[in-house]
Amino acid sequence: MEVLENPIEPQTAEARMQALVRRHAKAGNAGIKVLNMIGGQAESLLDRLPVAVRHRLNDATEEALTAAMAAAHRSRGVVPENTVWMSRAMTTAMGAAGGWGGLGSALAELPFTTTVLLRAIQDVAVTHGFNPEEPGVRFDCVQVFAAAGPLDHDDGADLAFLSTRMAVTGATVQALVARVAPRLATVLGQKLAAQTVPVLGAAAGAATNYAYTAYYQQMAHVHFGLRRLAIEADRDHADVIAEFRERVEGRLADRS
Repeated sequence: MEVLENPIEPQTAEARMQALVRRHAKAGNAGIKVLNMIGGQAESLLDRLPVAVRHRLNDATEEALTAAMAAAHRSRGVVPENTVWMSRAMTTAMGAAGGWGGLGSALAELPFTTTVLLRAIQDVAVTHGFNPEEPGVRFDCVQVFAAAGPLDHDDGADLAFLSTRMAVTGATVQALVARVAPRLATVLGQKLAAQTVPVLGAAAGAATNYAYTAYYQQMAHVHFGLRRLAIEADRDHADVIAEFRERVEGRLADRS
């Protein structure tokens, strides 16, 4: 991947690594607040969805992600890069609208939220000096969706998305989407279930969308921050990820 001219703020490699570890630690905070608000556990949320919706979730997510890839890319020529808060405000408003009408409106809102999330991830890539027009960067943006999600952020499982790589060719586009979709389907299924909690409705929709946007922005910073660090430190990317994983797992062990 080529790095654009806009430089990131100069820091030592050690300081940047520590900052990325802290970002990872903060990523799930909003998700914890959502779970406290709806009074549930991430593992039980999917059980609240009708069986027919659960069976359709994988296909619906794959369709939404495929459409989001095209729409987010097209939007770059029309909509300027969004600030962190603009992206969160947009998805929060859409989540409130989706949650207001129950499951039907929440399902209809899903592709739009997925597009804004993907665009927010692309904007983070730009802040780290990567060009979202480059196929490899666009694929990496989709790969961020393979992270565990804000409602499952408790065991370091969200680090797996950092390690997987695919050769970037036209033939791998759908393969990438198909690989990411099952993980994202689980994550978005939890979101849909939270939006349909009785009484809370729009509030739960707004809160979950805010949490999801904040989470994926943070994970995008981790993903592209590690890539940039590897390039500038002239280190193997896999070695940088291994060091990062050790530090995150050490931090988790210290908390337990």
